[in-house]
Amino acid sequence: MAPHTVAVVVDEGMHAFEFGVACEVFGLRRPELGVAWYEFRVCGPSVAAVRANEGFALQADHDWSALVEADTVGVPAAPALPEPSNPALVDALRTAARNGARMVSFCSGAFLLAEAGLLDDRPATTHWMHAPAFRRRFPRVKLHPDVLYVDDGDVLTSAGTAAGIDLALHIVRLDHGAEVANAVARRMVVPPHRDGGQAQFTSPPLPSPGDADVGLAATMDWMVANLGEPLTVADMAAHALMSARTFARRFRAATGTTPHEWLSAHRVRHAQRLLEATDLPVERVAVEAGLGSAANLRLRFRTVGLSPTVYRRRFRLSSV
Repeated sequence: MAPHTVAVVVDEGMHAFEFGVACEVFGLRRPELGVAWYEFRVCGPSVAAVRANEGFALQADHDWSALVEADTVGVPAAPALPEPSNPALVDALRTAARNGARMVSFCSGAFLLAEAGLLDDRPATTHWMHAPAFRRRFPRVKLHPDVLYVDDGDVLTSAGTAAGIDLALHIVRLDHGAEVANAVARRMVVPPHRDGGQAQFTSPPLPSPGDADVGLAATMDWMVANLGEPLTVADMAAHALMSARTFARRFRAATGTTPHEWLSAHRVRHAQRLLEATDLPVERVAVEAGLGSAANLRLRFRTVGLSPTVYRRRFRLSSV
Protein backbone atom coordinates (compact mmCIF):
# COMPACT_ATOMS: atom_id res chain seq x y z
CA MET A 1 0.00 0.00 0.00
CA ALA A 2 1.38 3.40 -1.00
CA PRO A 3 2.11 5.80 1.86
CA HIS A 4 -0.24 8.69 2.51
CA THR A 5 1.28 11.75 0.84
CA VAL A 6 1.19 15.11 2.61
CA ALA A 7 2.17 18.03 0.39
CA VAL A 8 2.71 21.46 1.97
CA VAL A 9 2.56 24.71 0.01
CA VAL A 10 5.36 27.25 0.26
CA ASP A 11 5.39 30.64 -1.44
CA GLU A 12 7.05 34.02 -1.06
CA GLY A 13 6.41 35.54 2.35
CA MET A 14 5.24 32.35 4.05
CA HIS A 15 5.36 32.18 7.85
CA ALA A 16 7.89 29.74 9.25
CA PHE A 17 6.08 28.57 12.37
CA GLU A 18 3.03 27.00 10.73
CA PHE A 19 5.24 25.51 8.03
CA GLY A 20 7.45 24.08 10.77
CA VAL A 21 4.45 22.49 12.47
CA ALA A 22 3.64 20.58 9.28
CA CYS A 23 7.28 19.51 8.94
CA GLU A 24 7.50 18.35 12.57
CA VAL A 25 4.24 16.40 12.63
CA PHE A 26 4.10 14.96 9.12
CA GLY A 27 7.65 15.18 7.79
CA LEU A 28 9.69 13.71 10.63
CA ARG A 29 10.21 9.96 10.31
CA ARG A 30 8.88 8.02 13.30
CA PRO A 31 9.87 4.34 12.92
CA GLU A 32 9.49 3.79 16.67
CA LEU A 33 5.70 4.08 16.32
CA GLY A 34 5.44 0.98 14.16
CA VAL A 35 3.04 2.51 11.60
CA ALA A 36 3.46 3.54 7.98
CA TRP A 37 4.22 7.25 8.28
CA TYR A 38 3.49 9.99 5.77
CA GLU A 39 5.34 10.71 2.56
CA PHE A 40 6.10 14.41 2.99
CA ARG A 41 6.61 16.88 0.16
CA VAL A 42 7.35 20.60 0.14
CA CYS A 43 5.92 22.28 -2.95
CA GLY A 44 6.90 25.76 -4.16
CA PRO A 45 6.22 27.91 -7.23
CA SER A 46 9.27 26.24 -8.81
CA VAL A 47 12.32 24.38 -7.62
CA ALA A 48 13.92 27.78 -6.99
CA ALA A 49 14.17 29.14 -3.46
CA VAL A 50 11.38 31.17 -1.86
CA ARG A 51 11.85 33.66 0.97
CA ALA A 52 10.02 33.28 4.26
CA ASN A 53 8.59 36.24 6.15
CA GLU A 54 11.13 35.65 8.92
CA GLY A 55 14.09 36.40 6.68
CA PHE A 56 15.47 33.18 5.22
CA ALA A 57 15.17 31.32 1.93
CA LEU A 58 13.79 27.82 1.45
CA GLN A 59 14.49 25.40 -1.38
CA ALA A 60 11.44 23.28 -2.28
CA ASP A 61 11.98 19.83 -3.76
CA HIS A 62 8.74 19.92 -5.75
CA ASP A 63 6.71 22.52 -7.59
CA TRP A 64 2.99 23.15 -7.18
CA SER A 65 2.08 20.57 -9.80
CA ALA A 66 2.86 17.90 -7.19
CA LEU A 67 -0.08 19.11 -5.10
CA VAL A 68 -2.57 17.50 -7.44
CA GLU A 69 -1.26 14.00 -6.62
CA ALA A 70 -1.25 14.42 -2.82
CA ASP A 71 -3.61 12.74 -0.36
CA THR A 72 -3.44 15.73 2.01
CA VAL A 73 -2.54 19.30 1.06
CA GLY A 74 -1.43 21.74 3.76
CA VAL A 75 -1.47 25.53 3.37
CA PRO A 76 0.52 27.46 6.02
CA ALA A 77 0.02 31.13 6.88
CA ALA A 78 1.12 33.90 4.55
CA PRO A 79 1.14 37.68 5.11
CA ALA A 80 -0.29 39.07 1.85
CA LEU A 81 -3.91 38.51 2.86
CA PRO A 82 -5.65 41.19 0.77
CA GLU A 83 -3.71 40.35 -2.38
CA PRO A 84 -4.92 37.77 -4.91
CA SER A 85 -2.84 34.62 -4.85
CA ASN A 86 -0.86 33.19 -7.74
CA PRO A 87 -3.45 31.79 -10.21
CA ALA A 88 -1.30 28.70 -10.79
CA LEU A 89 -1.40 27.88 -7.08
CA VAL A 90 -5.15 28.46 -6.85
CA ASP A 91 -5.69 26.15 -9.84
CA ALA A 92 -3.45 23.48 -8.30
CA LEU A 93 -5.43 23.58 -5.04
CA ARG A 94 -8.73 23.27 -6.89
CA THR A 95 -7.42 20.32 -8.88
CA ALA A 96 -6.10 18.63 -5.75
CA ALA A 97 -9.49 19.00 -4.08
CA ARG A 98 -11.28 17.60 -7.15
CA ASN A 99 -8.89 14.66 -7.06
CA GLY A 100 -10.03 13.87 -3.52
CA ALA A 101 -7.22 15.41 -1.45
CA ARG A 102 -7.89 16.39 2.14
CA MET A 103 -7.36 20.16 2.25
CA VAL A 104 -5.85 21.69 5.39
CA SER A 105 -5.05 25.30 6.27
CA PHE A 106 -3.13 26.77 9.18
CA CYS A 107 -3.95 30.31 10.37
CA SER A 108 -4.28 32.71 7.42
CA GLY A 109 -3.82 29.84 4.98
CA ALA A 110 -7.64 29.73 5.06
CA PHE A 111 -7.62 32.81 2.80
CA LEU A 112 -6.02 30.75 0.05
CA LEU A 113 -8.49 27.87 0.42
CA ALA A 114 -11.34 30.38 0.36
CA GLU A 115 -9.92 32.09 -2.71
CA ALA A 116 -9.93 28.70 -4.43
CA GLY A 117 -13.63 28.39 -3.58
CA LEU A 118 -13.03 25.39 -1.33
CA LEU A 119 -14.68 26.95 1.74
CA ASP A 120 -17.87 28.27 0.15
CA ASP A 121 -20.92 27.43 2.30
CA ARG A 122 -18.72 25.47 4.71
CA PRO A 123 -17.62 26.08 8.32
CA ALA A 124 -14.04 27.26 8.74
CA THR A 125 -11.78 29.26 11.00
CA THR A 126 -8.69 31.43 10.83
CA HIS A 127 -6.75 33.67 13.22
CA TRP A 128 -9.22 35.87 15.11
CA MET A 129 -7.41 39.08 14.14
CA HIS A 130 -8.05 38.32 10.44
CA ALA A 131 -11.75 37.51 10.92
CA PRO A 132 -13.18 40.94 9.87
CA ALA A 133 -11.15 41.00 6.66
CA PHE A 134 -11.95 37.37 5.96
CA ARG A 135 -15.71 37.95 6.35
CA ARG A 136 -15.63 40.96 4.03
CA ARG A 137 -13.72 39.11 1.36
CA PHE A 138 -15.42 35.70 1.63
CA PRO A 139 -19.02 36.23 2.82
CA ARG A 140 -20.10 32.73 1.72
CA VAL A 141 -17.81 31.02 4.24
CA LYS A 142 -19.37 30.12 7.61
CA LEU A 143 -16.55 31.56 9.66
CA HIS A 144 -16.06 30.54 13.31
CA PRO A 145 -13.23 32.80 14.54
CA ASP A 146 -13.57 31.79 18.21
CA VAL A 147 -12.42 28.18 17.84
CA LEU A 148 -9.07 26.44 17.56
CA TYR A 149 -9.85 24.34 14.52
CA VAL A 150 -12.71 23.09 12.38
CA ASP A 151 -12.97 19.60 10.92
CA ASP A 152 -15.46 19.54 8.05
CA GLY A 153 -14.43 16.17 6.68
CA ASP A 154 -12.27 16.73 3.61
CA VAL A 155 -11.52 20.36 4.52
CA LEU A 156 -9.93 21.30 7.85
CA THR A 157 -8.89 24.76 9.03
CA SER A 158 -7.14 26.04 12.14
CA ALA A 159 -6.70 29.32 13.95
CA GLY A 160 -3.36 30.97 14.59
CA THR A 161 0.02 29.62 15.66
CA ALA A 162 -0.35 26.88 18.30
CA ALA A 163 -3.79 25.90 17.01
CA GLY A 164 -1.97 24.47 14.00
CA ILE A 165 -0.35 21.94 16.31
CA ASP A 166 -3.79 20.98 17.64
CA LEU A 167 -5.12 20.45 14.13
CA ALA A 168 -2.07 18.50 12.97
CA LEU A 169 -2.30 16.14 15.96
CA HIS A 170 -6.02 15.78 15.34
CA ILE A 171 -5.24 14.63 11.78
CA VAL A 172 -2.74 12.10 13.11
CA ARG A 173 -5.41 10.88 15.54
CA LEU A 174 -7.85 10.40 12.67
CA ASP A 175 -5.29 8.56 10.54
CA HIS A 176 -3.49 6.46 13.15
CA GLY A 177 -5.52 6.54 16.37
CA ALA A 178 -5.22 8.23 19.75
CA GLU A 179 -2.24 6.23 21.00
CA VAL A 180 -0.03 7.23 18.07
CA ALA A 181 -1.18 10.86 18.25
CA ASN A 182 -0.43 10.92 21.97
CA ALA A 183 3.04 9.50 21.34
CA VAL A 184 3.75 12.24 18.80
CA ALA A 185 2.47 14.86 21.26
CA ARG A 186 4.72 13.52 24.01
CA ARG A 187 7.72 13.75 21.71
CA MET A 188 6.77 17.35 20.90
CA VAL A 189 6.11 18.06 24.61
CA VAL A 190 2.62 19.46 23.92
CA PRO A 191 -0.87 18.52 25.15
CA PRO A 192 -2.11 15.47 23.21
CA HIS A 193 -5.67 16.69 22.71
CA ARG A 194 -6.56 20.34 23.21
CA ASP A 195 -10.19 21.06 22.41
CA GLY A 196 -11.10 23.87 20.10
CA GLY A 197 -14.64 24.84 19.29
CA GLN A 198 -16.52 23.38 16.31
CA ALA A 199 -18.67 20.24 16.05
CA GLN A 200 -17.34 16.94 17.28
CA PHE A 201 -13.66 17.70 17.28
CA THR A 202 -13.57 21.07 18.95
CA SER A 203 -15.48 22.98 21.57
CA PRO A 204 -15.34 26.61 22.65
CA PRO A 205 -12.51 27.42 25.02
CA LEU A 206 -14.11 27.39 28.46
CA PRO A 207 -13.99 30.93 29.83
CA SER A 208 -12.25 31.72 33.08
CA PRO A 209 -13.04 34.72 35.26
CA GLY A 210 -11.64 37.97 34.03
CA ASP A 211 -9.26 40.12 36.02
CA ALA A 212 -12.23 42.21 37.15
CA ASP A 213 -13.70 39.33 39.17
CA VAL A 214 -10.90 36.98 40.18
CA GLY A 215 -12.87 36.25 43.35
CA LEU A 216 -14.85 33.69 41.36
CA ALA A 217 -11.75 31.65 40.54
CA ALA A 218 -11.78 29.59 43.76
CA THR A 219 -15.43 28.68 43.26
CA MET A 220 -14.86 27.74 39.63
CA ASP A 221 -11.99 25.49 40.69
CA TRP A 222 -14.27 23.95 43.32
CA MET A 223 -16.97 23.37 40.70
CA VAL A 224 -14.52 21.51 38.46
CA ALA A 225 -13.30 19.42 41.40
CA ASN A 226 -16.90 18.39 42.16
CA LEU A 227 -18.28 17.66 38.69
CA GLY A 228 -19.95 14.46 39.91
CA GLU A 229 -21.99 16.25 42.56
CA PRO A 230 -25.50 17.68 41.90
CA LEU A 231 -24.41 21.30 42.19
CA THR A 232 -27.03 24.03 42.11
CA VAL A 233 -26.54 27.75 41.64
CA ALA A 234 -27.39 28.11 45.33
CA ASP A 235 -24.52 25.72 46.19
CA MET A 236 -22.11 27.67 43.99
CA ALA A 237 -23.24 30.99 45.41
CA ALA A 238 -22.84 29.73 48.97
CA HIS A 239 -19.29 28.64 48.22
CA ALA A 240 -18.56 32.10 46.78
CA LEU A 241 -20.23 33.76 49.80
CA MET A 242 -22.74 35.54 47.60
CA SER A 243 -26.48 35.51 47.03
CA ALA A 244 -27.60 33.31 44.14
CA ARG A 245 -28.69 36.34 42.12
CA THR A 246 -25.42 38.20 42.65
CA PHE A 247 -23.38 35.09 41.86
CA ALA A 248 -25.25 34.42 38.61
CA ARG A 249 -24.89 38.05 37.52
CA ARG A 250 -21.18 38.25 38.30
CA PHE A 251 -20.50 34.83 36.77
CA ARG A 252 -22.06 35.84 33.46
CA ALA A 253 -20.22 39.16 33.49
CA ALA A 254 -16.91 37.36 34.06
CA THR A 255 -17.36 34.41 31.69
CA GLY A 256 -20.05 35.35 29.19
CA THR A 257 -22.17 32.34 30.07
CA THR A 258 -24.32 30.96 32.89
CA PRO A 259 -22.98 28.84 35.76
CA HIS A 260 -25.09 25.90 34.55
CA GLU A 261 -23.82 26.00 30.97
CA TRP A 262 -20.22 26.48 32.09
CA LEU A 263 -20.47 23.50 34.43
CA SER A 264 -22.21 21.40 31.79
CA ALA A 265 -19.42 22.07 29.28
CA HIS A 266 -16.82 20.93 31.83
CA ARG A 267 -18.86 17.80 32.53
CA VAL A 268 -18.96 16.94 28.83
CA ARG A 269 -15.19 17.34 28.61
CA HIS A 270 -14.74 15.10 31.64
CA ALA A 271 -17.01 12.52 30.01
CA GLN A 272 -14.85 12.70 26.86
CA ARG A 273 -11.74 11.95 28.91
CA LEU A 274 -13.44 9.01 30.63
CA LEU A 275 -14.61 7.59 27.31
CA GLU A 276 -11.09 7.90 25.88
CA ALA A 277 -9.17 6.48 28.83
CA THR A 278 -11.40 4.05 30.78
CA ASP A 279 -13.56 0.97 30.34
CA LEU A 280 -16.42 2.45 32.36
CA PRO A 281 -19.88 1.76 30.88
CA VAL A 282 -21.58 4.77 29.34
CA GLU A 283 -24.08 4.84 32.21
CA ARG A 284 -21.23 5.07 34.74
CA VAL A 285 -19.44 7.72 32.68
CA ALA A 286 -22.60 9.82 32.88
CA VAL A 287 -22.70 9.50 36.66
CA GLU A 288 -18.98 10.18 37.15
CA ALA A 289 -19.20 13.27 34.94
CA GLY A 290 -22.21 14.60 36.84
CA LEU A 291 -24.62 14.21 33.93
CA GLY A 292 -26.78 11.73 35.78
CA SER A 293 -27.93 9.31 33.10
CA ALA A 294 -26.87 7.88 29.77
CA ALA A 295 -29.82 9.66 28.16
CA ASN A 296 -28.65 13.04 29.46
CA LEU A 297 -25.06 12.24 28.42
CA ARG A 298 -26.25 11.55 24.88
CA LEU A 299 -28.25 14.77 24.91
CA ARG A 300 -25.26 16.83 26.06
CA PHE A 301 -23.00 15.09 23.54
CA ARG A 302 -24.89 16.81 20.76
CA THR A 303 -22.35 19.61 21.22
CA VAL A 304 -19.61 17.09 20.42
CA GLY A 305 -21.27 15.90 17.23
CA LEU A 306 -20.86 12.17 17.95
CA SER A 307 -22.72 9.82 20.24
CA PRO A 308 -20.76 8.72 23.34
CA THR A 309 -20.36 5.21 21.90
CA VAL A 310 -19.05 6.42 18.54
CA TYR A 311 -16.78 8.94 20.27
CA ARG A 312 -15.24 6.18 22.40
CA ARG A 313 -14.71 3.96 19.37
CA ARG A 314 -12.97 6.76 17.47
CA PHE A 315 -10.83 8.27 20.21
CA ARG A 316 -10.30 5.57 22.81
CA LEU A 317 -6.68 4.91 23.76
CA SER A 318 -5.77 1.46 22.49
CA SER A 319 -3.76 0.76 25.65
CA VAL A 320 -6.91 0.90 27.83
